[in-house]
Amino acid sequence: MAIRLPAEQRKAAVLDCACGIFSTGSYRGTTTAQIARLAGVTEPVLYRHFASKRDLYLAVLEESWRRLRLLWDAAVEAEPDPRLWVGAMGQAYFEAKDPKVRCADLWVQALTEASDDPAIRKFLRKQMREVHDYVTDVIRRSQEAGGIFPDRDASAEAWIFLAIGLLGTVGRRVGGLIHDDFPAIVTQRRRWMTGIEETPDIPDSLDI
Repeated sequence: MAIRLPAEQRKAAVLDCACGIFSTGSYRGTTTAQIARLAGVTEPVLYRHFASKRDLYLAVLEESWRRLRLLWDAAVEAEPDPRLWVGAMGQAYFEAKDPKVRCADLWVQALTEASDDPAIRKFLRKQMREVHDYVTDVIRRSQEAGGIFPDRDASAEAWIFLAIGLLGTVGRRVGGLIHDDFPAIVTQRRRWMTGIEETPDIPDSLDI
């Protein structure tokens, strides 16, 4: 006899399943029937928790950002050198085994597949600014700790950080677009922000 999960656990199961499917698939190509089946619930149960596919997708975007925040919090906490906090965040993102933390993959989907939906566009603008503000705060804290040069514009550098993440995502999707140039990109950004000259170790497995 199947065990009936409490409502909140069913909702969490649907959301987790949707995160995995949307992160590795596409918005248009994914159906609520597919998500419900893989989550082990019926479509009516799915729609009790999420009124539409769009609402579920927005919840996935939020959940992905929540997971990414935890990943970045841990990366900064584990790095004693404030000069390397931003680099540690970037490395943690690109080396993450869990595709559900890769907000940029979902952003690319939203831009290419859901750009005609005003609600998704509005949500995407809001979330990208939230991520930008998070990175800006890390950069400012690094500056206060004597890490990143104090004359660097924290807000501008945060946007550049996000832009590199999006470029890396495009590189991953098309297969090795900037793989050979990525170490130089990271080295030049680190030198500009901190004065560190050494080239960081970039795993060969990163298909960017």
